[in-house]
Amino acid sequence: MDSLLVEPFHTAFMQRALMEAVVLGVLGGVVGVHVLLRRLAFLTEVVQHTVFPGIAIAFASGQSLLAGALLSGLVSVVLFTLAARRPRLDPDAVLAVLIATFLALGVVVVSRGTGFQSDLNALLFGRILTVGQRELIETVIIAVTVIAVLVLLHKELVMRAFDPTGSAALGYSPFVLDLVVNLAVMLTIVAAVRAVGTVLVVAFIVTPAAAARLVSTRVPVMMVVAAGVAALGGWLGLLVSYKGSVDHGWRLASGATIVMAITGGFLVAAAVRGARRLHHRRAAA
Repeated sequence: MDSLLVEPFHTAFMQRALMEAVVLGVLGGVVGVHVLLRRLAFLTEVVQHTVFPGIAIAFASGQSLLAGALLSGLVSVVLFTLAARRPRLDPDAVLAVLIATFLALGVVVVSRGTGFQSDLNALLFGRILTVGQRELIETVIIAVTVIAVLVLLHKELVMRAFDPTGSAALGYSPFVLDLVVNLAVMLTIVAAVRAVGTVLVVAFIVTPAAAARLVSTRVPVMMVVAAGVAALGGWLGLLVSYKGSVDHGWRLASGATIVMAITGGFLVAAAVRGARRLHHRRAAA
């Protein structure tokens, strides 16, 4: 049994993929809790699409995908944060415009290349099995930086999420705190997009946090549970993808299989919560 669980990770590329998935899982779990507290799931969806033109331009020009995604994501986050502070602008409409414009620009850039279909698939769905040492180090640096900032501002960010009026009354800048969370979301997506693509990256942020919310209402506990669900899903997804593709010829995409494993974690949490509620109702009756 032990051999079955660890045998796929004897090769260097699988070890790098596993470490990338675990680091992204921990980062996404922590950031995802802030996303749920602020009800910013749609923002996550927006950013995952608005980084697409940046990585498309970087890919087409042979430049760093990280730099391209970072620049594009930063522009979209700043635009949204500024637009959200204007009462005449509907935030949902602004998000919709950003998605359509940035995604269309990315497709136009990619379509100019000769290998349009394969390039588009790589950018949309990622290739976690090709993660290199440099990319893994960059992911670790982003994860450590983002988590450190969130820990330092934990009290202020949580207060802003639960009591915006009280937070402002105490002198905490709403704009700065909102920008911190938005940038944390953007950096998480930038770190993950090269491995799992722009389509699947939201699963590393929203789904684990949603599962954690079913387990506990305490923010620190939610973060630990969300990080655990995402990291475990990364390991299990890679394991199933490897065994299915190598031993059975199923050709399972690693990134998509990881997302399905994380979703499975959410379903387990939902089932456990439902069973607990049913038990309490029967006990009360």
